[in-house]
Amino acid sequence: MELLTGDATGSDFVTFVEQRSAALFRTAYVLTGNRDAADDLVQEALERACRHWRRASVADSPEAYVRRILVNLANKRWRKLRHTSPAEAPPDRADPVDAYRRVEVRDQLIQALQSLPMGMRTAVVLHYFHDMADTQIADLLGISPATARSQLARGLAKLRAALTPEPTLACAPPVRPPAPVLPSLSGRVPVPQPRQGGPR
Repeated sequence: MELLTGDATGSDFVTFVEQRSAALFRTAYVLTGNRDAADDLVQEALERACRHWRRASVADSPEAYVRRILVNLANKRWRKLRHTSPAEAPPDRADPVDAYRRVEVRDQLIQALQSLPMGMRTAVVLHYFHDMADTQIADLLGISPATARSQLARGLAKLRAALTPEPTLACAPPVRPPAPVLPSLSGRVPVPQPRQGGPR
């Protein structure tokens, strides 16, 4: 990753990138379901943070500052794709060889997350991947706590429905079919049954 100089304080920002890039990528990946898109979001978020690192570094949590940028970029991307593309590409599978891209989330969960509207998806990701309370989610997204709670509850309900397997019907005992009949020019003739008592 090529880092911008901006007003970043050199090694301080580099250390942040080295320590927190994987976590930021994980957030971007579960929001987008696509490795390339997640890479782009992380790159752009870090570049923006780098230009304002003096402000970010004195925040209560520099990672939260950058995560807010990342989430805003993800929402912007989703709105753009929603209006310009009928559907996004299917979610990628995590690459088990590349440690940077190793995301310990099942493909099924990633796919279910992508089926959620972006607001619900973001609320679920922030709550369960970052242990954020509804008030914190509301502050990050610029919505009311009640709306954040509603988005989270509805998102979880949709996820449970998507991830709960369909009930299967109990198998009925096999039924012996009737003796087949063969077509004949003179009508339908039953198939001869085996003789009783063996050959004579």
